[in-house]
Amino acid sequence: MRLLNSISRGAMVVPFVLLGLLPAPARSQSIDLAAVASWLAPDVPTGYETRTVPWLAEALPTWSVDHWGNLVRVVGSGTPRRIVACALDRPALSASQITDDGYLRVHRIGRGSRHPLWDQHFEAQQVRVITSGGPVAGVVARSNGHFAAQHRDETSIVSADDLWVDLGAASAADVDALGIGLLDPVVRHLPAWVMEGAVAGPDAGRRAGCAVVAAVAEAAADSPDRGEVHFVMSAQEGFGWIGLSSYVARGGDFDQVLILAPGGAVQANETRAAGSFGRMGGVLADAGLEGVQWVQPEVMAAGAHMEVIEEGQIQALAQQAASVAGGNRELEWVRAPERTLFRTDAFDSSVDRVGQVLTDLVELYGVPGHEWPVRRYLLENLPDWARDRAVVDDIGNVWVEAGPDRDTTVFMAHMDEVGYEIESIDPDGTVSFRRLGGAVSSAWEGQTALLHFDPEGAPSTQTAEGLDASDHWKDHSLSASAPAPLHGVFLTRSEADRKNPPPERAWFGLDRAGLEGRGVRPGLSVTSYKEGLRMGSHRFVARALDDRAGTAALLLAINEIDPDALPGKVIFAWSVHEEGGLIGAGAMARRFARSTRRIYSIDTFVSSDTPLESPHFAYAPLGDGPVLRATENSGVSPDRERARVFRAAQAAGIEIQMGLTQGGTDGTQFTYYGSPNQGLSWPGRYSHSPGEVLDLRDLTSLAELIQAVALTGER
Repeated sequence: MRLLNSISRGAMVVPFVLLGLLPAPARSQSIDLAAVASWLAPDVPTGYETRTVPWLAEALPTWSVDHWGNLVRVVGSGTPRRIVACALDRPALSASQITDDGYLRVHRIGRGSRHPLWDQHFEAQQVRVITSGGPVAGVVARSNGHFAAQHRDETSIVSADDLWVDLGAASAADVDALGIGLLDPVVRHLPAWVMEGAVAGPDAGRRAGCAVVAAVAEAAADSPDRGEVHFVMSAQEGFGWIGLSSYVARGGDFDQVLILAPGGAVQANETRAAGSFGRMGGVLADAGLEGVQWVQPEVMAAGAHMEVIEEGQIQALAQQAASVAGGNRELEWVRAPERTLFRTDAFDSSVDRVGQVLTDLVELYGVPGHEWPVRRYLLENLPDWARDRAVVDDIGNVWVEAGPDRDTTVFMAHMDEVGYEIESIDPDGTVSFRRLGGAVSSAWEGQTALLHFDPEGAPSTQTAEGLDASDHWKDHSLSASAPAPLHGVFLTRSEADRKNPPPERAWFGLDRAGLEGRGVRPGLSVTSYKEGLRMGSHRFVARALDDRAGTAALLLAINEIDPDALPGKVIFAWSVHEEGGLIGAGAMARRFARSTRRIYSIDTFVSSDTPLESPHFAYAPLGDGPVLRATENSGVSPDRERARVFRAAQAAGIEIQMGLTQGGTDGTQFTYYGSPNQGLSWPGRYSHSPGEVLDLRDLTSLAELIQAVALTGER
């Protein structure tokens, strides 16, 4: 990684023993990176160890928890008496206010992280509120990407005092019903992230040290003749190693203390005088210790949400801990237990079905021109009659025609999402991109990265124009597969004087030759890890709700429609490459628009129902029903089309909203051929960010509205 110094990367790798940093170990240790990464997941915010650590001890029967929340294991007896310690807690936010409209305001616990963008990198990201009854899902608000004009002058780095946590609640009473109280800690919701030769995640360096402590404790248990070793995963390092200090103070005299320290920009292995540890210094001296052996791994982006530690650094920690604690056998890496699942007791089961379909869709990846996983899911989940009639063209559009050949109506959602495409690869493996669609760049910086491979022979907007609709494209879409994506990180600035980063770049643990050997080339897509989560009773958060929610609504609707009941011709269509060009819709407009009576674009209504927007326009509250997107940047729908939708909604008993918002939709391509475009939408928050939010009741009603409009004849 190019941000580390030449000790760990570069033209020449210098062994630690030659630098005098570490004594030669009895043997080197192979590293189980998946096991190491598992230790990044447990929720242990500073100061709340007694709330979160006991479940760790329950899953690790040879370990115990003391009154501070230290996780402890003692191996052997007699002398010498040693401590091998790591820091288990990590920086977090704390709920400092619960607002009347159901948001959390937050502040740092203690000093927090020293990374300059630590606070800002919470924006638009999923979080876990650690309540006494278990974690609750939330997301940190971010201004709508479609409202960039309103926010162009906001250039200051975001601080914790600028953050709002959306819990899917509408009032303080809703927050209370979720079991959330003042001072509950807030942490990131991230997966264990294993890269090529590295692991990444919040405080990866310190948690890799704890993975080493767990593994070395297992090995030392087979060598009890080395004296007494106390393995301590310390609580409250964030307040000056209070947990470790307390343990030393009450444990008698010790002969040696080794601390596997949190990661830093440079590697260190040194003896630190007891006096350099502040208030813990006197405790160390009372225990007979003049100093502490301090082993700090070198990490990339120290203190960032996606701090990276390479395998060589983990191996150095393991070698050093083993040399102190004893045990000559190969380490058996201990996996941390799975973190506690989110609470689900608040969920309304009436929206379970739409929530599951939406989860299936948002957890697929498909930036413009690379939509094949979404296309396959769609084709596989059409009703039998529609699957037989479905057509795929050579750029990947999908459509189904039904009903008598008159008064043609088109319903269109798009399959793609915002993201990136590889533009170039530097010799050291740094990947540069071009943006596809309006991705909110500050919400991608310093986050997980996924490099995707395409199946051979897939439909492509790069080489086709939507003219060929032979069976080959449908057959390919139903059988397509590709290798698993490569894991990496979007790089982050180590210094920052403005909110938005320079053009995004990422690193995947390999240099250019290594990437090319895996088949990586310009033109492949890059996204970030995503997960669909329920929030509150009815809310849902994920990246790519624009437009997987529209895709889901149209799919749910067609599964409920009897094609023989349609009064006129209906084309149910799912387009490619809407973001940044409306390319798929353009191809379908050339094919269908001259004979189309109207088109309904099934897409998000970007709502100002957020704590960061003015409610003076685009105000459509979540939970109040689907929205007629009557006015947008690219046009206004005719009165007669609005009236037609209102009649259908009234007849079906569906409450709907109407409004003006920013952005454009696929139907714009049809208007130039004489087909008016009416948006049928759901209200959504935090558009084009990783943390888009909607209400599942609105999406359910939108699917019902599509059915009602499709079955409405001409008047």
